[in-house]
Amino acid sequence: MEIAQKYSHLNGEEYLIVHHKKLYMEIREIIKSVDADILKTKISTEKTKIGRKLYSPKEINKALGLHFSMYNWRESRYQYYITLNRELMEKSIAMHVKEQKEFLIKHGEKAPIFSYNQTDFVKDKIAVEVQFGKYPFVAYDLFVKHMLFYSGGVINLGIEVLPTKKMQAQMSSGIAYFEGEVYNVMRQGRNNPPVPLLILGVEP
Repeated sequence: MEIAQKYSHLNGEEYLIVHHKKLYMEIREIIKSVDADILKTKISTEKTKIGRKLYSPKEINKALGLHFSMYNWRESRYQYYITLNRELMEKSIAMHVKEQKEFLIKHGEKAPIFSYNQTDFVKDKIAVEVQFGKYPFVAYDLFVKHMLFYSGGVINLGIEVLPTKKMQAQMSSGIAYFEGEVYNVMRQGRNNPPVPLLILGVEP
């Protein structure tokens, strides 16, 4: 596959070029190493595509995951405790999870709720999410997950890998695609979400 399009939000790509140029080259090499054409294994049962061979999201995710792991990219979890008190949330969000619980209880939260989020691949505080799934998953990545990891000091940049519309047209219905998700980000304004992002549109 190749990176056909890219969108830099809040200087995401610029940050990567200046501070992690080798990692950026590594990401591009990983994407390039996957032959999507041999992963066109899904036989469609949809009325408009019945019988057609389509790209398999599961197989593409698996192939990219294998190559990222070969370069020592690892899944990361960010654990935290939920509070609806904004002031307490802002003060506790960067703390270690155990400190968060103690802090919240000390300030009146009787039973703080434990939760966590995980991201596909993290290395040197750069997170990569490979997303060949449905629209809601991408929105969650861009507006919740990357933001949470960034606010918690786990990452400095979030990268989202999506198929372009050209590739998505050869996949099952409902798969998110680069152009649509970039439009959604642009529509929110220049500073939302308030986390540096690089969105990559890939295709065979």
